[in-house]
Amino acid sequence: MGQQEKVSTSLAGAVSEGISASLAAVDAELDRRYPGDPGTRQPVHTVYVPGNVFDAGTIRSWGDQALAALDEHAPDAASFAAVLGLSDDLAEDVYGRVRAKLEREPVEDLRVDFEDGYAGQDEDQDAARAARLISEAYANGTAGPYMGIRMKCMESAVRDRGIRTTDVFLTGLLENGGLPDGLVLTLPKVTYPEQVSAFVRLLEAFEKAHGLDAGRLGFEIQIETSQSILATDGTAAVARMIGAAEGRATGLHYGTFDYSACLGVSAAYQASDHPAADHAKAIMQVAAAGTGVRVSDGSTNVLPVGSTEHVHEAWRLHYGLTRRALARAYYQGWDMHPGHIPTRYAAVFAFYREGFEAAAKRLSAYANHAGGDVMDEPATAKALSSYLLRGIDCGALDTAEVDALTGMTRAALDRFAAPRRGDLTASAE
Repeated sequence: MGQQEKVSTSLAGAVSEGISASLAAVDAELDRRYPGDPGTRQPVHTVYVPGNVFDAGTIRSWGDQALAALDEHAPDAASFAAVLGLSDDLAEDVYGRVRAKLEREPVEDLRVDFEDGYAGQDEDQDAARAARLISEAYANGTAGPYMGIRMKCMESAVRDRGIRTTDVFLTGLLENGGLPDGLVLTLPKVTYPEQVSAFVRLLEAFEKAHGLDAGRLGFEIQIETSQSILATDGTAAVARMIGAAEGRATGLHYGTFDYSACLGVSAAYQASDHPAADHAKAIMQVAAAGTGVRVSDGSTNVLPVGSTEHVHEAWRLHYGLTRRALARAYYQGWDMHPGHIPTRYAAVFAFYREGFEAAAKRLSAYANHAGGDVMDEPATAKALSSYLLRGIDCGALDTAEVDALTGMTRAALDRFAAPRRGDLTASAE
């Protein structure tokens, strides 16, 4: 070991202490507003089913319809790959994983809809029935990982109905076994942060009425109006909405068609890749970054039904939009029809399978200080581990193969993906 250098300083310790004291409020604000990703599984999609249509067999029915669509329009890996442009080395793997997923877990997130898609005659009865069926599904193991409702919004014309449906549904869950861990509520058509605050008051009142832990009930905010992106005072209202949720917001969901219509985009051009959609989602993404609130893309209304030619065209469109969203870090989207979920999973699985080996090797090299042809930083290691974890969670990757290439346990991957603030270093186990 070489000669030790003389280390000298010029400032008294009080200087550092004073600076830290002056930033104490900022430190607390950073921890409060930017806690980081929760580290829980994010579903790759949300399916919504009208409250008057939802029944005990809905999830299995969606899976069966999706499998039937494959049987009719792409009965083998080669034909499916030809439609979507999958490479030969991915075709069999992706097709097999898609079919297995549709058998095992066809829907990752389901929202029973009491808003735009609802056409029932007795909303009280339908909300109570949804609560009972969802409770039974979680009890008997047929539920999706996440399930809940989309109620009506906080605008004056439908506010009372939205509040009542929320109350009926949540009360029904408690009466049928309790609130499931996968419960999700979606508040649509939010225009002002005050509407978010009002929904928080509603959930607080419900928690107090039933002796629930404060903050037990979270919710997603659906971004469907121009005012939610740019407020009248020129601020990004969506950022203020996250604050107004007081830690209860779990997601921001882009509403493709309501938002496009709000801007005057004609029906033929209302799509998730329209420049107006890209602008809105970019604002949402920046507002949510670091807050623990996740961003979801919208949907396509081009349904894969009818002739094989039309189904293939719709599949190519949906696959392309999903891959485009994934590249932009929108890891979740909305699916409107059972025919959409084969291409949802195909796009997701191909996205993770294509980049798996490179990501695993880069993360392993970083964790083991082995170098390589890319100089990665701690933040990139976080992104690499998050990528691998998302792939495992949805079924695109197997835990064993990730372990084999990275030499890391799930716990080690979790530490890289969700480090403490100011500590973006982790080590493999």
